[in-house]
Amino acid sequence: MELDPLLLSRIQFAFVVSFHAIFPVFTIGLASFIAVLEGLAFKTGDGVWVKLSAFWTTVFAVVFGMGVVSGIVMSFQFGTNWSNFAQASANFLGPVLSYEVITAFFLEAAFLGVLLFGRDKVPAGVHLMAAIMVATGTFISSFWILSANSWMHTPAGYELREGVFHVTSWSEAIFNPSFPYRFLHMALASFLTGGFVVAGVSAWYLLRGREIEANRKALSMCLWLLLFIAPAQAVVGDYHGLNTLEHQPTKVAAMEGNWETSKNVPLLLFAIPDQDNQSNLYEIGVPGLASLILTHEWDGEVPGLNEAPIAEQPPVAIVFWAFRVMVGLGLLMILFAVTGLILRAGGRYWRSTWFLHGLRFMSFTPFLAVLAGWIVTETGRAPWLVYGVMTHAESLTPSLTGGMALFTLLGYMIVYALVFSAGLYYLLRVLYVGMEDSHDGDKYEAERPSRPFSAAHVSFEIDQNGHTGNPASQEGH
Repeated sequence: MELDPLLLSRIQFAFVVSFHAIFPVFTIGLASFIAVLEGLAFKTGDGVWVKLSAFWTTVFAVVFGMGVVSGIVMSFQFGTNWSNFAQASANFLGPVLSYEVITAFFLEAAFLGVLLFGRDKVPAGVHLMAAIMVATGTFISSFWILSANSWMHTPAGYELREGVFHVTSWSEAIFNPSFPYRFLHMALASFLTGGFVVAGVSAWYLLRGREIEANRKALSMCLWLLLFIAPAQAVVGDYHGLNTLEHQPTKVAAMEGNWETSKNVPLLLFAIPDQDNQSNLYEIGVPGLASLILTHEWDGEVPGLNEAPIAEQPPVAIVFWAFRVMVGLGLLMILFAVTGLILRAGGRYWRSTWFLHGLRFMSFTPFLAVLAGWIVTETGRAPWLVYGVMTHAESLTPSLTGGMALFTLLGYMIVYALVFSAGLYYLLRVLYVGMEDSHDGDKYEAERPSRPFSAAHVSFEIDQNGHTGNPASQEGH
């Protein structure tokens, strides 16, 4: 059987990008959370904020390291597997990716050292500034990366001469039509990811009765954040969808499973897209709702996939179901955020074991939603690498063989498996130890469990002053 270098190269890039994406989407949100903790510690002098910041900074450092290792490979793939694209787009992507390294990566790496090791070695104000700089660096990095990716979806500010992209307007190229929506959508996704991970880990500690005061405060902060960010993400997603409808109507048609351009299009809750026959099987939908969402009119016209030749249609089933996974998880996030608000009465948000167990599960869902979103974005662009201008087939390295692509794909899988296993092992060790060995500040000494806690529900322990440490017996704030 002859190996297809194009298919294998696409699988390889999808694997590397998907593996890498889960790390920065977490560290961007977590860096901002750490900066807030450092600000609270600086303002109040309360050691509980110091303890929380020290613990989550350690987690950040581990995940940041894994993200750096996994991300290095992506730039090399442009030269090894997609040399035609690399040569054609070098006038734009070369400077943009260089700006990301110079303005963001160096900033993060330099100040992360101060944040990790400088707490007792530099003034408190300098340490706070380091936290802010690390958080700023993560956003600068995402700015350049998303600008480059958005340009591939909505290319602007260029002219094509002899197969090479030449920039005619840097402002139009960087701030291309889809960039503002993608950047804000990804920023909110990062806050959701960081918020749900911190909430889930805090819930796990509360269920085990560990560091109750610190984790209760962390959980409270995250639930307030999620209460505003989760619904905001739905609104931004709607505007992002309208922008995509304008510039990539075929992708939207695949997301909706809509084959013929028509009005009063139903929102399909379930369907089996049959691309060969250009139709759906077993449709279940809400009449007119897709038209309302996409055009804000019940009888609005929605483009159909048949507007594009079959060769220029993306894999519809993949885009269709990935979109529903993303939206479904987003609605679940909103539900948990609202539930947290309802449970605030009497401090039930941190004493209800069923809610805490639910938050533990929810800590994984933002990663799944982000991956589903990227599948919609990238697979929905197929067969274009630069939308409407350059296809995947035209971008491939001419001398690349199927055997070469398979060899590197397997190599990346092995290396990434080793990196991920080692990083995950150390990360789990950090989470197992928790805040017990973290810096406890000058004005706060955390309680440590004296014996295991009941598996049936969160039990209690007696602290040094004879007070119970049972979450069910304390007042929530």
